[in-house]
Amino acid sequence: MPEGEPRSQNSTDVVDGCIDSIASALSEYGWLTLDAGELLGHALLRELAHEVRILDKTDNLKKAGVGRGSDHLKDRSVRRDKIAWLQGETVPQQALFSVLEELQRSLNRRLFLGLNRFEAHYATFHSGDFYRKHLDSFRGRASRVVSLVLYLNDDWNAGDGGALQVFNRDNDNEVCGVVTPEMGRMVVFLSEEVPHEVLPANRTRYSLACWFRQDEVPLPL
Repeated sequence: MPEGEPRSQNSTDVVDGCIDSIASALSEYGWLTLDAGELLGHALLRELAHEVRILDKTDNLKKAGVGRGSDHLKDRSVRRDKIAWLQGETVPQQALFSVLEELQRSLNRRLFLGLNRFEAHYATFHSGDFYRKHLDSFRGRASRVVSLVLYLNDDWNAGDGGALQVFNRDNDNEVCGVVTPEMGRMVVFLSEEVPHEVLPANRTRYSLACWFRQDEVPLPL
C-alpha cells in the first residue's frame, strides 16, 4: 500500500498490533516512543497537522496554564504554549478518537488501569516557547494516568530545538530520553511517574497531547 493511503485495517487491528510493546514498556520503564504512522496512518497525521496549523494561523489557540478549575494559573515562567481542546467535531478528530478509544480499552485489558475517558488538545510552541520540568498529574489524584504526545512537524532537526526531555521516574535528575518532535513521533508515559519538559523551540512546533483518565466527570478546562 502506498504511503499516505487510507488503511484497510480497523482501529482494533492496528492497536492490537502494538499494544504488547506499549504495555511492556510502560510496565518496565514508565514510558516509550514509537512511530504513530502504523497506529494512525500517514494520511490522518497530515490532516491533523493541517488542522492545528490553521488554528494557529487564525489565532484560535489560547495561552495554556497550569492546574485546572479554580487552581488554573497562566504562569509564563513555567509554560508558554498555546492550546485548543479537541471536541471530536471534525473528521480527522473523529478518526483519531476512534483509535484513542481502542487504545484505552486495550490498556485496560492489559494493565488493568481502570481508564474511563480521555481528553486531548493541540499545542503550539512558537520560537522561544518552552514548558519546564513537570508531572502531568499529582500522585494519588487518580485522574490522569497515561499521557500521550503526538508530534506534527515536517522536516524537524536538532537545531530547531523544542525536544521533549524525559527524566528517570526513579531519579528525576537523570535524563533518560530526548525526543525530537518530528512528524508522526509519539511518546506514551505514565502521567504520575515520569517527569518531562519541553526545551525551548527555535521555530514553531506543533503537537497533540492526550491524557487517559480514571475519573468519570470532566473538570472545567
